[in-house]
Amino acid sequence: MSSTSPNSSNFTIPLDGSDQVAVRHAKLDQIKESGSDPFQANWEQTHVSSQVIAMLGEEEEIGPEVSVAGRIVAFRLMGKASFLKLLDRAGKVQAYVRKDGIGEDQYASFKKLDLGDLIGVRGNLFRTKTGEVTIRVAEYELLSKALRPLPEKWHGLTDNEQIYRQRYLDLIVNDESRVRFKARSQIIREIREFFWSRDFLEVETPMLQTVSGGASARPFRTHFNALDCDFSLRIALELHLKRLLVGGLDRVFEVGRVFRNEGLSRRHNPEFTMLEAYQAYSDYRGMMELTQSLIKHVAERALGTLQVERGGTGEVIDLSGEWRMVKYKNLIVEAVGMDDWFLLPKSEKLAKTKDLKIEVDPSLEDFEITNDVFEKVIEPTLIQPTFVTHIPSELCPLAKITQSDPTTIDVFELCINGQEIAPAYSEQNDPLVQRQAFLRQVGEETQELDEDFLTALEHGMPPAGGMGMGIDRLVIFLTNAANIRDTILFPTLRPA
Repeated sequence: MSSTSPNSSNFTIPLDGSDQVAVRHAKLDQIKESGSDPFQANWEQTHVSSQVIAMLGEEEEIGPEVSVAGRIVAFRLMGKASFLKLLDRAGKVQAYVRKDGIGEDQYASFKKLDLGDLIGVRGNLFRTKTGEVTIRVAEYELLSKALRPLPEKWHGLTDNEQIYRQRYLDLIVNDESRVRFKARSQIIREIREFFWSRDFLEVETPMLQTVSGGASARPFRTHFNALDCDFSLRIALELHLKRLLVGGLDRVFEVGRVFRNEGLSRRHNPEFTMLEAYQAYSDYRGMMELTQSLIKHVAERALGTLQVERGGTGEVIDLSGEWRMVKYKNLIVEAVGMDDWFLLPKSEKLAKTKDLKIEVDPSLEDFEITNDVFEKVIEPTLIQPTFVTHIPSELCPLAKITQSDPTTIDVFELCINGQEIAPAYSEQNDPLVQRQAFLRQVGEETQELDEDFLTALEHGMPPAGGMGMGIDRLVIFLTNAANIRDTILFPTLRPA
């Protein structure tokens, strides 16, 4: 269903099942005919809503003049006076408009405004009988006419598909989303502040790469016309950051987007934000201290607490004090109830997974079956902060082999809230051992041999510790989000 407003040059208006859009277009035409511009270039703001509310003391009834701008999100029209709520970047503030305060003609125009319109108001502050700080409007101006209505007042915006596709509406009507994305910004800011305070250098590395490395993942491919060659979007930051260690930049970090051409889930989006940090003359133990200190710093600064409530359970995750440290092998043995698990043939391991009621692909290698047990049985139970150390050497070719157990590597995976938050390890700096580790994995579809990185290692990389952290997963934990898409402003979606 569509309609055409009389002065819109035959512009076809979709009505979305109602005539509200047509009505708003008609109002737009009337505003233009009156000689007013419904899409202003600017408005002089002196304050935002939170500042306005803080300006009037508890005992004060009259305050100074202010000028604010925002979107109308609540409207109570009366005969000679009206109340409205304006939403700006800092929150909401109430305004009060009287016919005798702005004039009869202006008030008549004011009453034609709609929910969703953006306006500027100027006037003195006062406190209502209910104690609410309010702007007594002496002047107002329509700054941008909203030609489509906001989501229905009482039901808000609750359909997940619409929330993700029309995030702008979600941010207008859902306070929780606005708070979460402001918190995300603050979390990233505090991450940077933490590393800067420890003399780390923030750097940027290429998103377009000729070889995808640093993780086992399928990349997105693209063709670069100017060079007539194929590139990949990066799947990790690691190998270029380690090149910088070779170059003498001993402490580096990057917060950047990475891309993996894989599935979607509650915890996975093909485009996501990673933090990676590398420190020369350190190891995985140094990374434990760094990671724990970082998360505590971020929680204290962004949330104001080290006690994070786990959404929907009433359980509190305690970030204070010492965090648990336990070996991967010990967790596996405890979960399966078999001391000789790592000596069993593959057939017996598969039989045990059936007892555990988990689905495992029988074509997987032994170490992959074991890791399925970890990810599906153990990891969801690791609610309080836990460093899971010394994982099987097959799971990561870029870490140092444990001297006391050559079947494991000097690695930890930090698990909180039932998911991995941050892996870290003692970096492999022996170019010969590194080459052999790469060659063992290069046959897999998701692995490529990066000769340039190996050449860099041959020039000498200092011993170092490295850490990676999924920013989106950290935000899920710290803000009690239910889904990774709730932490990404514009998550990846199938085209509508």
